[in-house]
Amino acid sequence: MTRSDSVSIRVRHEKAVRRAPVEWGVRALLAVVAACLAYVSVGHTFAYSLRRTAVERAHGLAGSDGRITALLSQKMLAEQGVAAGPEAAILARTALRSDATAVAAVSTLGLDAQAHGRTQEARKWFTYASALSRRDFQTQLWLIEDAVSRGDVGGALHHYDVALRTSASAPDILYPVLISAIENLDVRKGMARILAARPVWASSFLLYTSGNAPDLRAMADLFHDVSRRGGAIPSEAQAYAVDRLVKQRDLEMAWHYYAGLRGVKDRNRSRDQHFTADLPFPSTMDWNPASGGEIVVSLQRGDGHGVVDFSGPPNIGGVLLRQTQLLAPGSYVLEGHSANVDLPEGAAPYWTLICDNGRELGRVAVPNSGQNHGNFVGRFTVPAGCPVQSLALAATPVNNQTGLSGQIYAVALRPLS
Repeated sequence: MTRSDSVSIRVRHEKAVRRAPVEWGVRALLAVVAACLAYVSVGHTFAYSLRRTAVERAHGLAGSDGRITALLSQKMLAEQGVAAGPEAAILARTALRSDATAVAAVSTLGLDAQAHGRTQEARKWFTYASALSRRDFQTQLWLIEDAVSRGDVGGALHHYDVALRTSASAPDILYPVLISAIENLDVRKGMARILAARPVWASSFLLYTSGNAPDLRAMADLFHDVSRRGGAIPSEAQAYAVDRLVKQRDLEMAWHYYAGLRGVKDRNRSRDQHFTADLPFPSTMDWNPASGGEIVVSLQRGDGHGVVDFSGPPNIGGVLLRQTQLLAPGSYVLEGHSANVDLPEGAAPYWTLICDNGRELGRVAVPNSGQNHGNFVGRFTVPAGCPVQSLALAATPVNNQTGLSGQIYAVALRPLS
């Protein structure tokens, strides 16, 4: 190594020794800054996780977070009312200075303005809140009430739609209000337009309406209008609607709605002669096989025709199949066709027509299918004062080893001409 090399190495070493304390100082400062940032980040994350359950504590940990401050202002106003208005409003404005999109702060200012009679200002705040987010339920509720107070049916229904699309809790609060409101023709028409567009809440609302609407005629009219506009009524809701109309004895409306639903015209005839209708939720005016118990009844459908298949153990009887009728007083004939019915004498199944007051109007036996090629026929007379009837296939307990079995391929009840 030359003398010059040695001198060069010694100079570099002396510079490194002089620079080391500075570098270590910088590194230490950076470490402190990183630790502080990590602490702030963790603290803020923890605070945000508490915003729904302990918003006061969250605000203490992250007072500069506009969203948390907004939630605190909202909670303060909700719990303490008008008395907390000034303080809640100050918090809300502070929140907006930190985060102009803090919807809770905007709605707090809107509620405070409303509480002090400044409706125009409140409307301005809530319109802004709705523009920021359609998911704030409180905002949509206020806008609904505001539109109703101004007689703006379309505006109110728009905000109902928005709330029901975006809030999981909205149906519990809004469905009962809506089904009462459909008594109003303008509301009903507006609802039909919205429901025909098939929003995500349409099916659940229609099902709720079918089981809970206080005005059944308004319900049926709404369902008609929705269908006419191309909307879809759940089959379960359709069945509930028919059954409630029959049970309430609004028979004209029951028939009008049912006839439009099924495309039938004559209420003095039974329906679905060959058991071809494939209905996941039949109404009382459709064929309903017995369910439960030891007798098994099934409607089996094929191409252009169907069959009722029934079987059961010995010594068991009861109703196998039924369909509600709305027949006018008069004489009627029942005709049908069976297969594989082969039972001891006196054990034949039979058709019966029963008034809704429990009075039986007669029976038509279904003889063994080897007789008359399986065809059967009989008559009933419907008296005055019997507006609703049940046409039923019933089984007589069979005292043999094999029990009951057979099929019905067709049955029709019609006026005797």
